[in-house]
Amino acid sequence: MTENDNWDDIFRPQPSAADDAPRSGATPAAVQTDEGAPQSRRAARESEGRGSRSKGSTARPPRRRRRWPWVVLGILALLLGVGAAGTWYVWTNYESQVRELLGWELPNDFEGTGNGTEVFVTIYSGEIGADVADSLVEQGVTMTFEAFYDLLLADSTIQFIPGTYRLQEEMSAQSALDALLDPANKVEFSATVREGLRAGEVIEALSAGTGIPLDEYEAAIADPSIYGIPAEAPNIEGYMFPATYTFEPNTTAEDHIRTLVDEMFRRLDAAGVAEADRHTVLTKASLIQREARLADDFYRVSRVIENRLADGWRLEFDSATQYGAGETGSVWSSGDALDADNPYNTYVITGLPIGPIAAPGDVAIDAVLNPADGPWFFFVTVNLATGETKFSETLRQHEEGVAQLRAWCRASDENAVYCA
Repeated sequence: MTENDNWDDIFRPQPSAADDAPRSGATPAAVQTDEGAPQSRRAARESEGRGSRSKGSTARPPRRRRRWPWVVLGILALLLGVGAAGTWYVWTNYESQVRELLGWELPNDFEGTGNGTEVFVTIYSGEIGADVADSLVEQGVTMTFEAFYDLLLADSTIQFIPGTYRLQEEMSAQSALDALLDPANKVEFSATVREGLRAGEVIEALSAGTGIPLDEYEAAIADPSIYGIPAEAPNIEGYMFPATYTFEPNTTAEDHIRTLVDEMFRRLDAAGVAEADRHTVLTKASLIQREARLADDFYRVSRVIENRLADGWRLEFDSATQYGAGETGSVWSSGDALDADNPYNTYVITGLPIGPIAAPGDVAIDAVLNPADGPWFFFVTVNLATGETKFSETLRQHEEGVAQLRAWCRASDENAVYCA
């Protein structure tokens, strides 16, 4: 076979004299050329063709090459391609139906109680079962929406309590449901802020309760204006309401501060305090909170404030003066605090200090709005253990009260601890 031969020609039957010879077992003679040399099949065909054309022979012309095998192969390839594309489309868009039809369905639920990787799942107020089912799938707790939601459909009594719960990844739907219904898995960060704490003490209490670093709270209170605190306030002092708070695990220090400030505004609104009066009310309330010990005395201290302001007297409150000097924990103000030139030194300035000095509670706020009736201009706590306080109209009466306090402090070492 030469490079010019092709399979079609090789296997095509060749016309020759042997076609007319008797079909015996003898090999037909080779076709000869004019020179008497044997011819190749190709040479013989070409020679025959030339002879036929030159003599007007009626012998049939050579057949054309057959191209149908390649056409068939092309059609098959096209069909296979179309079939593959169709299969891909059907699988992509109808995989679940195809699996169901063929019995190839995948599992829709994990087994067991999780893989050990902790996940916090929050259920918000107002959410329905479908919302919870979606959250579980999104956070990798359950495998499918259906696995969990079917459990809810089977028991209409199931109710979820809003909050954040500690679960794990890859839990069975039943395990996840059990965990959400178990109060022991509810995660809460709580902190108690007591009345009368200064801002620095408030954020220390928050940090201790939530575990968030103190410096994050310090950064959160750096700009009080972001919480709606009026521009006249020199800082956030007095604007964080004292109470016990519960926070979700995924909240920030800024979220917590905003919660406390919003709660203070809510309490002021409930008490009927106009927005324009918030700063003045909180400043007075903070003084009352730091000075009074007994509930009834809150309203008497409020009256002392109003009487002094009305007559143009300096307040001379040690609580404010010590705050301005950075002093804490002493009954008596130091000489430095009394002489300090700052807008909190009520022994120097006339009127109220520039702003609140601590976190006032509801009673202190109410006392500002409803001071007791009385002629008092002075007061002094004469028993620091019980909070007993003496209110006076004159300076002489007040000095008698101060002498009573000093005598109490000297009465025992136990009393002296309060008087340091």
